[in-house]
Amino acid sequence: MWFGIIALFPELFDSLACGVTGRGLKKGLVTVETWNPRSFTLDKHRTVDDKPYGGGPGMVMMAQPLAEALEAARKAAPQRPTVVYLSPQGKRFDQKAAEGFLEKKAVILLAGRYEGIDERILEADIDEEWSIGDYVLSGGELAAMVVIDAVSRLVPGVVKEEDSVSQDSLSSGLLKYPQYTRPEEYKNKKVPDVLLSGNHRVIEDWRLKQSLGKTWLKRPDLLKKMQLNKYQQQLLQEFKDENEF
Repeated sequence: MWFGIIALFPELFDSLACGVTGRGLKKGLVTVETWNPRSFTLDKHRTVDDKPYGGGPGMVMMAQPLAEALEAARKAAPQRPTVVYLSPQGKRFDQKAAEGFLEKKAVILLAGRYEGIDERILEADIDEEWSIGDYVLSGGELAAMVVIDAVSRLVPGVVKEEDSVSQDSLSSGLLKYPQYTRPEEYKNKKVPDVLLSGNHRVIEDWRLKQSLGKTWLKRPDLLKKMQLNKYQQQLLQEFKDENEF
């Protein structure tokens, strides 16, 4: 997976060397390259922003430095990249979107700043707009890192135990079931007996029931998007009955 980043603060992406993404970078399974629009400015002050035409607060990122940075990134990409602008106006980025990004193989992420970017860049250079949530960040760098992390862990070989990726929360559309580890009893609270039974089929059913129940309690909006089969409906009802809902 190849990522090209257009950002005014490329040094922020040094943190990707940690954890799972760092493992992917070291193995060569994930590549991240950055371009700073300031390197493509035409004045000695390396100006990348200006006041908006028509007035209004704040500054807007200028078209020329962004266009040239994007062109440099396109030339470096191993194949024709998808150019993505991280914007509050974009589609909501979720687990399904991350899986879709993985199929693209090469993605350029444009991290905006200030009041946004010149509309002519959106019209001429941007293929897709994505948002990581309905809130305001100081810039798109953090959003870009969220996308990179979410996609990188899906690249085969990046996560040591690949089965854990398929069992993550939201991978199946449901929240993950409760997890426990040693000791067997902690502060008078014991691990559920079913997890100690050694019966993998029973454990699998219990985990599915808990996932359904937890999703129903915490993220009912996710369940509304799903078409539960009869067995899943039965398990969810059992969860409600057992917990007196």
